[in-house]
Amino acid sequence: MSTSNSLTAFLLLAFADRRELQLSHFSLFLGIYLAPLLANGLIITAIDFGHLHTPMYFFLLNLSFLDLDFISTTVPKAMANSLIHTRITSYSRCAAQVFFLFLFVSAEFSLLTVMAYDHYIAICRPLHYGTLLGSRVCVKMAAAGWATGLLYALSHTVNTFSIPLCYGKVLDPFFCEIPQILKHSCSDSYLREVWIIVVTACLMFVCFIFIVLSYMQVFRAVLRIPSEQGQHKVFSMCLPHIAVVSLFVCTAFFAHLKPPSISFPALDLVLAGLYAMVAPAVNPIIYSMRNKELKDAL
Repeated sequence: MSTSNSLTAFLLLAFADRRELQLSHFSLFLGIYLAPLLANGLIITAIDFGHLHTPMYFFLLNLSFLDLDFISTTVPKAMANSLIHTRITSYSRCAAQVFFLFLFVSAEFSLLTVMAYDHYIAICRPLHYGTLLGSRVCVKMAAAGWATGLLYALSHTVNTFSIPLCYGKVLDPFFCEIPQILKHSCSDSYLREVWIIVVTACLMFVCFIFIVLSYMQVFRAVLRIPSEQGQHKVFSMCLPHIAVVSLFVCTAFFAHLKPPSISFPALDLVLAGLYAMVAPAVNPIIYSMRNKELKDAL
């Protein structure tokens, strides 16, 4: 039986066979890619040249970099496949895509957790903000998020691509995804990666609970503010943040933990698109539209 040692390529999802539809898909992906590219680029430029160096903007700067890297891991390859009419992606490129995808997903989720903590300290304990979130603490927290992403990415990539894989490597989404690769395992060794995914999901769920609890404390503090304008400002920023994090977590969980019996191409495509493209596109809107300092810097 042939294994991954002799494997040279995977076949990704083909959106259409007609050339006109392929060009339409290219145009759609181009628009999806350029919107967050421009928005996150503007945020990075505004923070840098506007001298916005508070902890909130430091974390937002890191989030914008992560969003750019995150969406650049999947969408450009899908654009190229539609443009040059190919489904083939090499084994090494697939492994690199899995590595960077897990790196940026894990680092982004860690950073979203830190940003929820930042909002909690800023609103619930403002007098201790400078002490609890000094410059060194912020750098360490951001570095811990990147290090966590690197650790998860290495463990998942090494473990997944050491599993024997059979021929017929057709992947349903438009990028390389671990659950799709594990479908083609030739042995029970894939259970090691399943357990790593479950442990990762549990840790992410703990972070998600921390985010929800942080915002519950924020909402309790905000409801005691007599100013309706102040309440509206906080709710208009925090509620969309919770909504995007919830969508990100739920789709990623379901994509990686759903049983194979309910897996079919259309569902896999929708789930992959939601957690791979929605967060990078929506985050700039959430953190910029209600922020006067960022608007002035722009």
